[in-house]
Amino acid sequence: MSETTTASGRTPVDFWFDPLCPWAWMTSRWVLEVEKVRDIDIRWHIMSLAVLNEDKLDQLPEEYREMLATKAWKPVKVVTAAWQKHGADILGPLYTALGTRIHNNGEGPTVEAIAGALADVGLPADLIDYADQDDFEFDAELRASHKEGIEKVGQEVGTPVIAVPGPDGEQIAFFGPVVTPAPKGEEAARLWDGTLAVASVPGFYEIKRTRTKGPDFSNL
Repeated sequence: MSETTTASGRTPVDFWFDPLCPWAWMTSRWVLEVEKVRDIDIRWHIMSLAVLNEDKLDQLPEEYREMLATKAWKPVKVVTAAWQKHGADILGPLYTALGTRIHNNGEGPTVEAIAGALADVGLPADLIDYADQDDFEFDAELRASHKEGIEKVGQEVGTPVIAVPGPDGEQIAFFGPVVTPAPKGEEAARLWDGTLAVASVPGFYEIKRTRTKGPDFSNL
């Protein structure tokens, strides 16, 4: 059973993200638009593309394997450490600061971009030390958060994962939606209402169309 309202009386929306993923970034900006026009409270959680793919690296293209090995761990380690040391409320602001630098400003997932994002939200600069920590102090917490999200939708998808309370109180969870650019205003609300409508149908599996454009992956 999941809670159907938060303390504010609004509907809780649980959102799992990897700060590296440009698709999750676009979807997160859409959900923030939805928050302006629907009575929802977004609760941010961490998942990891590196964790998701660590047991199937031999099945991935070489370029993607290289990206996971050299770029995927640093931002998610720092975000996890910030969460553990400063609480879950920092996840939304830090994700926005990181995503703005990585995706919007074209800085990529560099140590400099991560350090800049920490400064943007007033977090201690020494959190950047976790980026290169081999025996990561909060590995168990990262993996538990990742597992909680991915088990709601299955191992064959990635980020983002969204979960909301359904009509009977049980959570409805889904991957995506994949959208670019992020809709705003009433367009954002219509997509939200439609997504919840199809996701709430028992047995619903997938809806998809050919992608004609998408976010720029060249910064990663």
